[in-house]
Amino acid sequence: MPDPLEAGRLLFAREIEFERGVVSMDGLPEADLPEIAFAGRSNVGKSSLINALTGRKALARASVEPGRTRELNFFRVADRLRLVDLPGYGYAKAPKSEIARWTALMRDYLRGRQSLKRVILLIDARHGLKANDEEIMAALDAAAVVYQIVLTKIDKLKSGEAARILEATQTRLAKRPAAHPQIIATSSERGDGIPDLRAELAALARAE
Repeated sequence: MPDPLEAGRLLFAREIEFERGVVSMDGLPEADLPEIAFAGRSNVGKSSLINALTGRKALARASVEPGRTRELNFFRVADRLRLVDLPGYGYAKAPKSEIARWTALMRDYLRGRQSLKRVILLIDARHGLKANDEEIMAALDAAAVVYQIVLTKIDKLKSGEAARILEATQTRLAKRPAAHPQIIATSSERGDGIPDLRAELAALARAE
């Protein structure tokens, strides 16, 4: 049986390319590959995590300004998987009408995409689950879309704090019907948890 960590490493060592940015549901690519969507509050470190995961420094645009991703960005991984970078929710420097538009687009995609295999829900380890994270989780529970919590910026915490936030998050997930049981703690800067996340996603990829 292949080693999951090695399978993850090999998959993400292959060709990865930006496929398209989508501003409406009719612009979605054909649902011909398993898709993994990355969701989280603005400035949670989504683009940095995607760059660390893929080993590309600028595949996803990282920015210190919250709310810069304003469309669904699709990345193709070796014709076996798609990664989907969703707009951040919460704070964003944009008109309310624009925020409403991309929030509706994100919700429509999460509710109705047959090829969506999992949502990676990013939570800043320094802050834990917030009310708007719970709203997204409730929507995913209702739509029966599996989501997995990935803690970001774990390097900003002391070791004891990291264990505490992991335990508190696990407790909050216990009664969530669509929540994946494993939480992965990551650091895009240090690489913590990246091999484990690659292994999880490789297990969902289309077989060769």
